[in-house]
Amino acid sequence: MSSNLATKLREGTKKAHSMAENTGFISCFLKGTVEKNSYRKLVANLYFVYSAMEEEMHNHRDHPVLGKLYFPELDRKASLEQDLAYYFGANWKSEVAPSEATKLYVQRIHEIAATQPELLIAHLYTRYMGDLSGGQILRKIAQNAMNLSDEEGLAFYSFKQIPDEKAFKQMYRQTLNEVAVDEATDDRIVEEANDAFGMNMKMFQELEGNLIKAIGVQLFNLLTRKRNRGSTELATAE
Repeated sequence: MSSNLATKLREGTKKAHSMAENTGFISCFLKGTVEKNSYRKLVANLYFVYSAMEEEMHNHRDHPVLGKLYFPELDRKASLEQDLAYYFGANWKSEVAPSEATKLYVQRIHEIAATQPELLIAHLYTRYMGDLSGGQILRKIAQNAMNLSDEEGLAFYSFKQIPDEKAFKQMYRQTLNEVAVDEATDDRIVEEANDAFGMNMKMFQELEGNLIKAIGVQLFNLLTRKRNRGSTELATAE
């Protein structure tokens, strides 16, 4: 059975994608203002999200639908651990904890994995497709803004097992279109993807306080006054 799930996801999450990009934290990020303390908190939060997602994908690798989207070369947990060691030091495990929004995000991942595993597709799409697309834009910005050398603190953005990211994205979208789900399930997956964008937004919004403290209200307001034109969103569509 073939569907247009990849297209439905792209079209059905456009608004949510744009809203996530226009949160204050990401808006400042895209304009080259990245503050190390709030950034390392984001890395910590993402560590908990990807750990949950990858644990559940590993558990469901033989699932008739999810198994087709099991690509361990996408896994980010190990690269996030490298980044956490860079930002927090060798004892990073005792230094990091999930924020309130992150706890709810992680809870949701485990909840659907136990009750409606197909909905995990929404979370895979929202995070990994963004990482392979806009993530590469964010990597360059973070590197310049925080004056990082090539690999330091940026392992999250490096997909060493995927030599051709554009070809991989095409293959991934094709696989999304081939997973055997019915139309009602497709619609639920799109709905869940919109919720996933909302969960990401809440994580970003929590980080704004630290950012404002570091750069000042005036600069924050100046950077967030104009809406972004969706630079990472355009990259995701490639």
